[in-house]
Amino acid sequence: MGEDVLVHVIDDDEAMRDSLEFLIASDGLTARSYASAASFLASEQIGNGCVVTDVRMPEMSGIELIRAMSERGICLPVIVVTGHGDVAVAVEAMKAGALDFLEKPFEDRALLAAVRAALTSARAKEEIDSEKAIVQERLALLSARERQVLDGVVAGRANKVIAVDLGISPRTVEVYRANVMSKMQAAGISELVRMMLRAGGP
Repeated sequence: MGEDVLVHVIDDDEAMRDSLEFLIASDGLTARSYASAASFLASEQIGNGCVVTDVRMPEMSGIELIRAMSERGICLPVIVVTGHGDVAVAVEAMKAGALDFLEKPFEDRALLAAVRAALTSARAKEEIDSEKAIVQERLALLSARERQVLDGVVAGRANKVIAVDLGISPRTVEVYRANVMSKMQAAGISELVRMMLRAGGP
């Protein structure tokens, strides 16, 4: 997973913190624990990883923590731990942006599976974000007309149709299309379409 990946454990119950930290370490991961949501938010080196937080804590609840993380641009997946039968709280946490929730008492393997899934989702998101950024950089190189041609190509329209839509000749569309392929560094139309889908659409 990499040395900089941390599982941040937030719980006001010291025994629970110690137990979770030991469990996570036993699975070959590095855990860092905090007695409150505020102390986690005050941490200067949050890095990559995920968060496991109790939902009911004094001062700042797990749900309030998720909202505070969102406001501060801390994009780590969050697993909330709820009391048995606390379905309404779990639903609220998921709506606030939690990736998953676990009901107490939970099995060790259930927690570890949730943590592994969260770390995988975080890594996938980093890769997607990086890809999106590259595509956006290439899109920024296109002229307004090239972008219009690109949109037409991605929508599956033929050169003749794009030419009519834009009031230009099919030959001019071909020139713009070649420029688009070059600037986007796409080997073919399928790759161009895939790029645009990964970037969130045309």
